[in-house]
Amino acid sequence: MRAPITLHGAQRLRAELEELKSVKRPAVINAISEARAHGDLKENAEYHAAREQQGFIEGRIKQLEAELSHAQIIDVTALNAGSRVVFGAKVELADSETDEERSYQIVGDLEADIKQGLIAISSPVARALIGKHEGDTVTIEAPGGIREYEIVGVSYAG
Repeated sequence: MRAPITLHGAQRLRAELEELKSVKRPAVINAISEARAHGDLKENAEYHAAREQQGFIEGRIKQLEAELSHAQIIDVTALNAGSRVVFGAKVELADSETDEERSYQIVGDLEADIKQGLIAISSPVARALIGKHEGDTVTIEAPGGIREYEIVGVSYAG
């Protein structure tokens, strides 16, 4: 099965991949050749640090290329699910006890970032929301206990 990813998320990952290939990879290659010029490689900390950095960069490049080649890119602006929560939806939730509002977008596992309000489709919160409609109440098992939220808004902006 191909992993879903939003169009915006795929663009972000492609930009990271491009920067790794065109900026960071050449910079680390320069750092390695400069460190090599200093002589004895066994006791050359700059050389070993640069080689380690090169390993991280090459690993991330391979990871991004593999993920992007196997991803199913979904343009959420083309979805017409109305008030129903599906992949890509931006969901406004209100805590039933505190009326505190939270906003999340349900995205692919590759692009999830809770600090930006992007939650993975495989997360417990997203699984509780999928298929529900605006106005529904959902019960979510959170680390702090069971919480109830009302879905106050569902949108599909890019």
